[in-house]
Amino acid sequence: MEQYYPVAVVTLLCGLTVFGMALTVARTHSRTGILAPAMTGDPLLERAVRAHLNTVEWIPVFLPSMWLFAIYWSPNWAAGLGIVWLIGRIAYFVGYLRAPLKRYPGFFIQSLAAFVLLLGALGRIVYLWLA
Repeated sequence: MEQYYPVAVVTLLCGLTVFGMALTVARTHSRTGILAPAMTGDPLLERAVRAHLNTVEWIPVFLPSMWLFAIYWSPNWAAGLGIVWLIGRIAYFVGYLRAPLKRYPGFFIQSLAAFVLLLGALGRIVYLWLA
């Protein structure tokens, strides 16, 4: 079980990251004077909400892929790629808040890490299944 500690830590860091993004959205609601449940009316608020929700949308792809990669390949590599994914998502979030076009470098980083995890896990499972 100890071999999966790094992946568990990355999973919890993912939760903290999403929570931090949610706090940023809440602060942006307050700062703009547009209180929930409204999510439109100020471009900064709309970008913050969209960046947070985009991250939430990626979690069902990222987390299972990371855990299955850890089980079928390597927990350390999975955790390392998970950290890369988190860095990409944070860069995406920060970039999106600054300007919509500044989100692309973070998107590229996180999507590359997610697809390595996803396709790596899928490929290994299919290989072992058919072997």
